[in-house]
Parts: sequence; structure tokens; C-alpha cells
Amino acid sequence: MFQALIDVILPVFLVIGAGYGATAGGYFKPEHIEGLMRFTQGFAIPCLLFRAIAHLDLGASFDPALLGSFYAGATLCFAAGLFGARFLFGRDWEDSVAIGFCCLFSNSVLLGLAITERAYGPENLTGNYAIIAIHSPFCYGLGITVMEIIRNRGRGGRRMVTSVLAAMFRNVLILGIALGFAVNISGFGLPGILDDGLALITRAALPGALFALGGVLVQYRPEGDLRVIAYVCAISLLAHPALVWLFGSVMAVEQGLFRSGVLNAAMAPGFNAYIFANMYGRAKRVAASSVLIATAASILTVWMWLALLGS
Repeated sequence: MFQALIDVILPVFLVIGAGYGATAGGYFKPEHIEGLMRFTQGFAIPCLLFRAIAHLDLGASFDPALLGSFYAGATLCFAAGLFGARFLFGRDWEDSVAIGFCCLFSNSVLLGLAITERAYGPENLTGNYAIIAIHSPFCYGLGITVMEIIRNRGRGGRRMVTSVLAAMFRNVLILGIALGFAVNISGFGLPGILDDGLALITRAALPGALFALGGVLVQYRPEGDLRVIAYVCAISLLAHPALVWLFGSVMAVEQGLFRSGVLNAAMAPGFNAYIFANMYGRAKRVAASSVLIATAASILTVWMWLALLGS
């Protein structure tokens, strides 16, 4: 059990910590981190997802039980965040949607891929890629739809649909995934030279993004709203993986896919939680602090989930 902390979790968080320390110490300036983040999030990770989806065995990967258990849990957590923020903490409805989105959007790319790969090997990432393939479309679709319904009080259906589609198709991760599906379904393999070039780029994607994540976290300071932040962390790190475990057990999800589902659900809120809050100017402090605190706390909670999942 202790070995999992040393072999799987700490190396990932050491890379994050290196980015945090180098930026906090002034060796990397915010503009350096912004450039690295732009490369990884805007180019290398879309290339990683494009290549992974292009090579994916779609029939074996998109297991309805896996996706059903993961996204049923995610939807319930969104509802818990939304109604908890409104009725337990007295936030207005628009703030509550942003807080619900923090409970919905787990960091399935930067943390989920890295930790699952270290724990179970790159050959066991099939479930991760299946979840990631619809993660952004599902989460943004749900979050933006609910926010626009509340903002328009049920009116302006055309505007709502336009907002949802525009937000999704501006997201380069979604574009990379969509192009990967197009190549996969077409039946035309990637030319060898292109595939090799993409492989070189994608090797830099996760370590570069983890380092940049550490640098980005420097600018956030936990302050105020600590009860709401603790609530978000509890839902993200404990309730979501517990729900996926329950639903996955009931639906008899295959062991490798089951592990991917639970581990992805156990990740801290992704940086997209802050992007969503910033997009609407709502609950930004809660979102930023939740990403920071939950990422730090996940060192222990992910260790617990790995121990429960076993080798």
C-alpha cells in the first residue's frame, strides 16, 4: 500500500511541485508558464487525444456500463454541488451552477491519465480514453445548458443552444477528439511518419502539462468560502469515486475499465472548473481554491482509492 504512494502518486505530484516551486521562486515567470500551458493544453494534449482516439478499438473501449457508471456519478455530483451551494450555503443560482461544475469536472487528462498509467501501465488506459472522449462535451454541455436556462429563466432557447455549441467547438481538446474519431471511423490509418511525429510531441504532453499546472497554482491563494471549498473537495474526491464504484459494481464493469472509472472520478477538479467560473464571472474564488486544495488533498485520497482497488 505504501509502495503505491511512492511509485505511483508522488512522482506525478513531484512534477507539479517542481512547477510550483520554480514559479514561486521566480525562476519561471507567469508568462513562461502561460506559454507552456498554451503548448500543452492547446497543442500537445489535443495531439495526444487525437492519436489515442485514432488508434482506439471503439468497440472494446466504449463500454456502456463504464460510461453509464462514470457519468451517472458525475451528474449526481453536479446536482449535489448545485443544490448544496444554493440551499446549504445560500449562494445565488448562478454561483451555484459554477460550484456544481467544480464538483462535476474531474481532472481526467492531467491527473487521471498520469496516475492510471503509472499504476496499471499504458496498456490499461482504454477506459480513460473512452471517458475523456466525451468528458468535455458532456460536462460543458451540462454546465452551460443549466447556466443558460437559469440566466434566461427558460427563455431564449436558440441563444442557449448557440452558447453551448460555441463553447464546445472553441475547445481544442474537443476538436482533437473529434478529428481522432473521424480518422478512426474512416478506416484510414495514420501515415507512419505522421504517427511517429505525433508520438514525439505527445511524450511532452503530460509532464509538461503537470509542470505548468504547478506553475498556474502559484497564483491562487485559499481565502474565504472555506466551508464551500471543503464541500466541493469532499464531493470531488470522495463522493464521485464512491458513486462510480457503486454503479460499476452493480453493472459488473470489467476490472480494468472499473479501475479507470473510479480513478478518473477520484481526481481533483480540473482547471476547466476555473475556466467555466471565469467565463461567467461566478464563484471564481471557490473554483480556483477548490482546484488548488483538492489537488493537494488528492495525494492522500488517491492513495486510499488505489489501495482499495488493489493491484
